[in-house]
Amino acid sequence: MTPILMLGAGRMGGALIEGWGRAGAYAPADLILRDPYPTDTARAAEAAGARLNPSDAALADARTVILAVKPQLWRETAAEVAHLLAPDAVIVSVAAGVKCADMAEAFGGRRIARVMPTTAVAINQGTISLYAADPAARAVGHALFDPVGAVVDLDDEELLHAATGVSGSAPAYFYAFVEALEAGGVAAGLPAEAARTLARATMTGAAALLAQSGEEPADLRRQVTSPNGTTEAALKVLMGEGGLEPLLRDAVAAATRRSKELGG
Repeated sequence: MTPILMLGAGRMGGALIEGWGRAGAYAPADLILRDPYPTDTARAAEAAGARLNPSDAALADARTVILAVKPQLWRETAAEVAHLLAPDAVIVSVAAGVKCADMAEAFGGRRIARVMPTTAVAINQGTISLYAADPAARAVGHALFDPVGAVVDLDDEELLHAATGVSGSAPAYFYAFVEALEAGGVAAGLPAEAARTLARATMTGAAALLAQSGEEPADLRRQVTSPNGTTEAALKVLMGEGGLEPLLRDAVAAATRRSKELGG
């Protein structure tokens, strides 16, 4: 498993470094980081023992390689490093849309796993979709991501496109909803700071209750919806024609299409 080479140590790579540290899963000394623009997280990992942008010869030490560059850059990155890697290194890709077959070809036939994580891996609350045809590559994916979140195995690679729309991109949907709720509070007359606190604390509390109660979201929704009350009035807008369900269906479909486009 180690050393782990991270090709790209930006937002997602940095989130993994933080999550592994928090979970005690992999130490900085287990990491080789390759990134032309190191973040503060990468620099901190280097200070704690990680190898940051070492010589090309060092890349042959890696047993696991995490491809965490933007999808548009993956081929360029593969061309730069594939010939430098150990033959038995396992490639784990977080690049949206890029197919295992294409990566296997670019990385000289090495075993491939694909994952779609959320940045909440930084606090060990991530959600990770995982696909790998090779059992050993799947096991490597679990070893990397089980410590930092909930891993969902997918048996069909094509489902990763939908998983990207439902999970990988979804934190942004949530943040956008909170932004809009804050704005709605201000429009209704609340001071900005009050709207901010109420919207954020309410949403995080509701999410925590959903996670801890084990109840269905529809049941929790009904529990706080009194007949002819304020919540019902609001839900008639949110769940009406053109409301949340069709909007999110279209949003997930758009993200799914884009994931397929990025894969070429």
